[in-house]
Amino acid sequence: MTAGGRPIRVVVADDEGLVRSGFKLLLDVEDDIEVVGEATTGAEAVAQARLARPDVVLMDIRMPKVDGIQATGEIARTAGLQQVRVLILTTYETDAYVFEALEAGASGFLLKDAGPAELLHAIRVVAAGEALLAPRITRRLIARFTAARTVTRAGEERLAVLTQREREVLALVGQGLSNDEIGAALFLSPATARTHVSHAMGKLGARDRAQLVVIAFRTGLATP
Repeated sequence: MTAGGRPIRVVVADDEGLVRSGFKLLLDVEDDIEVVGEATTGAEAVAQARLARPDVVLMDIRMPKVDGIQATGEIARTAGLQQVRVLILTTYETDAYVFEALEAGASGFLLKDAGPAELLHAIRVVAAGEALLAPRITRRLIARFTAARTVTRAGEERLAVLTQREREVLALVGQGLSNDEIGAALFLSPATARTHVSHAMGKLGARDRAQLVVIAFRTGLATP
């Protein structure tokens, strides 16, 4: 359920009818999730987001005309859709897709070979405002960026607004850790960890937790 006590509203965007039907059958039996729209293209996904104002859009990357990454960016930039979270679903685990999706505004990334329980968990996590990345993708993505990046002056200047503790928390967010895991790593309560994450988001102008992951990569804080 959402904070308001109503079911999590979901739009399913995929150009394969069998995939959409499968997702809908899986989601419709859940008491706390409701499918409120379907889309076969990226453009339709944006239109459904505007019409239905869902909590989560399940977005395939490969769709005709407007792909899932472009559609995600348009949803993130559209006034009034700030609370819509995009969960990217794909058969592709190419690093470039992952980072492009996050930069465009996606809140999570999950492979289509994930089991039903993993998908349901992902929807609930993203609807609650958390970021979600498939662990094997996160580890490889961080390693790739760590090997290739150069920390820039602009990155350091951007981080200057953070306290040392907030920088430490941001680094762990970039590794995909939850508030509970961050708290354990830094000997903080989960509530205190959550507060530091919220402060970092506000100071850095991050739309959500996933955008903190992008910032952690771009500024050199995320390490394997």
